[in-house]
Amino acid sequence: LVWLLVLSLAWLGPALGGEDEDEEVIEEEEKEKKEDEVLSDEIKEEDNVLVLHEHNFARALSEHQLLLVEFYAPWCGHCQQLAPAFAQAATELRNESSPARLGKVDATAQTALATEFGITSYPTLKLFRDGNRTHPLEYTGRMDSRGIVLWMQRRAGPSATLLQDTDTMAAFINSQDLVAIGFFKDLKGEAAQAFFEVAAEMVDLTFGVAEAAELFQAYGLSADTVCLFKKFDEKQTNFPVDPAWGLDTAELTRLLRAHSLQLVMEFTNETSNQIFSAKIPHHMLLFLNKSSPEQLSLRDGFRAAAGGFRGEVRWSHGRDMEGGFGTPQAQCPPFPAQVLFVVVDVTGHGADVLPFFGMTAADAPTLRLVRMKNNRKYQMEQDDFSESAIRTFIQAVLDGKIKPRLLSAEPPEDWDTRPVKVLVGKTFEQVAFDETKNVFVKFYAPWCSHCQAMAAAWEELAERYKDREDIVIAEMDSTANELENITIHGYPTLHYFPAGPGRKMVEYKSTRDVETFSKFLENGGTLPEEPPVSENRGWGMDPAGWGQGQGQA
Repeated sequence: LVWLLVLSLAWLGPALGGEDEDEEVIEEEEKEKKEDEVLSDEIKEEDNVLVLHEHNFARALSEHQLLLVEFYAPWCGHCQQLAPAFAQAATELRNESSPARLGKVDATAQTALATEFGITSYPTLKLFRDGNRTHPLEYTGRMDSRGIVLWMQRRAGPSATLLQDTDTMAAFINSQDLVAIGFFKDLKGEAAQAFFEVAAEMVDLTFGVAEAAELFQAYGLSADTVCLFKKFDEKQTNFPVDPAWGLDTAELTRLLRAHSLQLVMEFTNETSNQIFSAKIPHHMLLFLNKSSPEQLSLRDGFRAAAGGFRGEVRWSHGRDMEGGFGTPQAQCPPFPAQVLFVVVDVTGHGADVLPFFGMTAADAPTLRLVRMKNNRKYQMEQDDFSESAIRTFIQAVLDGKIKPRLLSAEPPEDWDTRPVKVLVGKTFEQVAFDETKNVFVKFYAPWCSHCQAMAAAWEELAERYKDREDIVIAEMDSTANELENITIHGYPTLHYFPAGPGRKMVEYKSTRDVETFSKFLENGGTLPEEPPVSENRGWGMDPAGWGQGQGQA
């Protein structure tokens, strides 16, 4: 039996070993095959999106006149959300035989490409034109399939339609509710080229261009002019090109966005993007219940007041939107600040923004003015909905004669007995500005996922320092509390107020974990090295919306 066992092992051993060797050979061949695929310049596709890497990138640039590349990270939530829209846009462009194609690069695996193109956040989209690898354009469109398609179409073809006779011009104007037409005597001149640049960026507006003398005459023009034709309010708004200053792309964009809006907008899901993307510095809001005929009648006085605050149809030439002066143009007179008038239905889409104003639907009808650069809110002492009262109130705010109304919750009874001290607007100064304490404050929003993720670390930090008389760990809900001299632009924001006279607030921008927090505190509010924290900004506390906040990643 022993002998038979020895013989069987002698016979089976090589066979078993051979199977192991065969498996190893197969695995090695598959590994080599994958390496060959990576090293090859072959371009594969996933859902009509080109899959790019170091070895096929140059080929992709040479084969495609317009190539929009998404640099992504597989773990990035924003990239995962974009993926379906990006694939849909790629399919639409492919189906219409566009010269524009979409590609993607896993920037975490293709580190050489990520370094070459300076990729520091995800997703980052860059447009490569005519094989130019050294100067790609940053993507500036919307992050949805329609926005991507329109943005690429404007770059694939002429960004403005050439109009050559009066019949074509009239048909073009009547084809849309809103069209912008540039009248230029030289379509190759600097002003016309600036107009084409704006047309390429403003994909939500239809653009035309005219050079024929008969068209200048037909529309009563004698010099280069950009005209905005509308089927609402005033039917035509002209922006004459300044012979001395020319046509500034940013300024033209601002004017077109502002004057593309109705004199009085209604805040809805469809109009919200228009309202905030116009970058108008002040918003005058009429909150009402549309189901009430009595409240609806208040719109008449509101609309009558709006005309005087739309802003003049002329160029600022470097001045800011509130009428300030740029250094080179200090001799220019200021123009009236723009104010956008908006009706907000408290029982409709507007219900979502009421908490930002510290309001409920029962507070309607009421008026608020918002200064968009810092979201400061202004309120009449007593609501008066007449045209003259609204005009007087707005002008007083613009002249700095009225202070903003700041929100503050009531302090909890146990606000100072917990390891994390709970601050509100009314108690902030007495705690944060106490010269005997080093105060570390977290400004947060209850719904912010980034704030929720760091909540445990903040509690642990407070527990660690609860017996230190000179250190206070605190937090404040910035959606319910506002401060006069501190504006919060994202969540969470961490500020450190060191002890001592003449102290200066320090913003913490490093890693959000207990050990780094502790090192920061022990080092007096500094760290040896503070790597930048990338931010994923959405709608929020900066001039993007009324309190529909943002988080920082």
